[in-house]
Amino acid sequence: MLMPIKVLVVDDSALVRSLLAEIVRNAPDMVLVGAAPDAYVARDMVNQFTPDVITLDIEMPRMDGLAFLQKLMAARPTPVVMISTLTEAGAEATLRALEFGAVDFIPKPKLGVSSGIKEYAEIILEKIRSAASVRVKPLQKKERVEVRMDQKIQPANALASTEKIIAIGASTGGTEAIKDLLIQLPAVVPGIVITQHMPPGFTRTYAERLNKITRLHVVEAKGGERILPGHAFLAPGGHHLIVVRSGADYVVKLSDAEPVHRHRPAVDVMMESVAKVGGKNVIGVLLTGMGKDGAKGMLNIRNGGGYTFAQDEASCVVYGMPKEAVLCGGIDQSIELDRMGAALLDRVKQMGSGNRL
Repeated sequence: MLMPIKVLVVDDSALVRSLLAEIVRNAPDMVLVGAAPDAYVARDMVNQFTPDVITLDIEMPRMDGLAFLQKLMAARPTPVVMISTLTEAGAEATLRALEFGAVDFIPKPKLGVSSGIKEYAEIILEKIRSAASVRVKPLQKKERVEVRMDQKIQPANALASTEKIIAIGASTGGTEAIKDLLIQLPAVVPGIVITQHMPPGFTRTYAERLNKITRLHVVEAKGGERILPGHAFLAPGGHHLIVVRSGADYVVKLSDAEPVHRHRPAVDVMMESVAKVGGKNVIGVLLTGMGKDGAKGMLNIRNGGGYTFAQDEASCVVYGMPKEAVLCGGIDQSIELDRMGAALLDRVKQMGSGNRL
């Protein structure tokens, strides 16, 4: 039999700590090794119990979760799932945590609302199981790049065709993977649509962060925008992003249809819409993530004459979504993340100016 996953809960709220502890105790494949009210108690429990996964609150007294996370990743790298508040400050802190090495995050539970606790428990347990399989690397200091506005100017160029479109999907580990990919791209590139599994309240902050550190104009999609070269549109939390045709233009449309694979936004919804309207002009990119969302959509893109990339297993935080796409025959090329930008640009050049439908 497999050894149970050892979980440490760290949260300054006694109620949240109790709830998370109870969720873990009731899971047959997990064991709760401790429940710490602050970072100092957590540090001692980490040394004593060597947990497989830690759930970590961001806002704590004496030492906040971000400071503790950085010390943990430098001294004893451990998979961490952040417990975040649904606020703008909480979103910014969560993105910083993912940058510092956290595997995933989940919003804090709504205490006193019993109707959603069962679903919340299923999600947190799923994230803990996924985190337990991740090989965490020691924290490495990354150089932050600030892009000037004049670097975002798009001169006329063969890469600026409005007929071509790039669709990127990701989940667990995807916030950093998307950032690392977009940083590799120049200002002149076909229009991009992105679906990253994130709840409402986080995607606008994430889009703003991408806009600051890449040469692209990155925004949270609002619906109705023309998809232009050098621009990237991120699906907002709580809405599917769909691409439709309006004459010769690709246009963003939002949908509040039912979740797909338990996600809204869902990668499959976006990929299938792009395959339908773009045909041979589409490049699909599927990055790290848990589950199988995106596999069917990538197959649709490939069957429609488009080209598909998947992040390779070695560079994925979780090789779930790319693996499913490979297994179903939806991938033309698997490639490590550091080389994907160059490969994507080479493919765009091979496509020429695009095929008007």
